[in-house]
Amino acid sequence: MKNAVAIYHVAFEDAGTLGPVLDERGIDLTYLQAGRDDLSPALHADLVLILGGPIGIYEFDRYPFLKDELKLIEEVVKESTPAVGICLGAQALAAVFGARVYPGKEKELGWDRLILTDEGKDSPLGVLEGLHILNWHGDTFDLPTGATRLASTPITPNQAFSCGPNVLALQFHVELPEQDMERWLIGHTLELANSNVDLGEMRAATARHAPPTNEASRTLFNQWLDGVSR
Repeated sequence: MKNAVAIYHVAFEDAGTLGPVLDERGIDLTYLQAGRDDLSPALHADLVLILGGPIGIYEFDRYPFLKDELKLIEEVVKESTPAVGICLGAQALAAVFGARVYPGKEKELGWDRLILTDEGKDSPLGVLEGLHILNWHGDTFDLPTGATRLASTPITPNQAFSCGPNVLALQFHVELPEQDMERWLIGHTLELANSNVDLGEMRAATARHAPPTNEASRTLFNQWLDGVSR
């Protein structure tokens, strides 16, 4: 594995802790912006990351580029290229595997304890057991046919799934470094205000939970990369 492509939707939602993992493995990471850049280089990458963003993967009328993005992601998984989807990226993977993506019954925005399934405990996500993870989403998805559910929260039954060794979908964020939270608080200011989120509490929770989760995320990604089939 020599090169990776990250498809991003907003500049401040990047690969986070996965970036140094790839760098340590000698894997070059290239960023491509959905809706602006030609995404076709992802078809020739050894690894594809689909990152988060504040839109719905089903909002084709508002963001027509999403149709082309989903077609490309479908080609990526058909070629068995290893792919990781985070938040919006997880919803995109669910969609290309034929699952319904839709608004959840309520928004999850903050640090929550993850509930791992038995399969999740036996997967690279096992390192997250007992830790708090960052949720920042209003949409959710049904579990794709043939996929393995790895994690849930009380509000969101499908928080993570895998489809074989080469596809990992994470509805939540373990990749956000503690020092980057302020970028999110600025970038998502309208959403945070409309959701009545206390920024002081969010900063305090991030200082408490991000360091162990960030460390575990590096182990998670390394273990997952060790298990891919190409």
